[in-house]
Amino acid sequence: MAIAVSISTVCSVYANTVFDESRDRNIPVEIAKPANARECSLKAKCPVAFISAGYGVSHHDYSFISKQLNAMGYLTVAIGHELANDPPLSVSGNLFETRSENWIRGANTLDFLQHKLAKQFNHYDFEKLLLVGHSNGGDISAWLANEGKDYIQTIITLDHRRVPLPRTNKVNVLSIRASDFAADKGVLPTAREQKQFGSCIVTIEKAKHNDIADFGPKWLKDNIKLIINKYLSNESCYPTK
Repeated sequence: MAIAVSISTVCSVYANTVFDESRDRNIPVEIAKPANARECSLKAKCPVAFISAGYGVSHHDYSFISKQLNAMGYLTVAIGHELANDPPLSVSGNLFETRSENWIRGANTLDFLQHKLAKQFNHYDFEKLLLVGHSNGGDISAWLANEGKDYIQTIITLDHRRVPLPRTNKVNVLSIRASDFAADKGVLPTAREQKQFGSCIVTIEKAKHNDIADFGPKWLKDNIKLIINKYLSNESCYPTK
């Protein structure tokens, strides 16, 4: 079955939609090439990061992260998961159960994009994917990371609260936490699990969940960028002061 792609180009940023014919779904994306794009090749592929927006937040509102990752050599794909005709995110009942439809749909979107874009951007390594997700986008990323996909190398969540993070040595895990809401029980690895699997949980004092986006305060965005940079450079935790 053929799958159509519609992407407009402005310099090194591509923004429009990728069409998934199997689900009759136009997926909003913003794709930005790394600063060293000319060095990426079939023999020396550059890394790839998928950035999943929080619920109700535009996928365009995480440029502070995408630009940092572009500077670090990543091709970034910012993804809008909710379409106008999607059912609203549940706010009642057992949220893990009532929101699972949303997370499964989002995980399917990430999986589709991994396969589809790898064919178009063949100078980039979609087999060692970095997943970044804020809030509900982090839940979506964690859901896919728990499915045992071999192409997921690292997951970074920004204050997601519902879906448990992977407990495995096969996926590098960093979760950056705000201070105003707690994650549900069992979502974050315990201290013992962090040591066992090498996962990293970093809390930023006075950070607010809803401020993790371009419109948030500069000090918070700077802290997030510093933590991500240190983690991806050293694959180790970098606590804030």
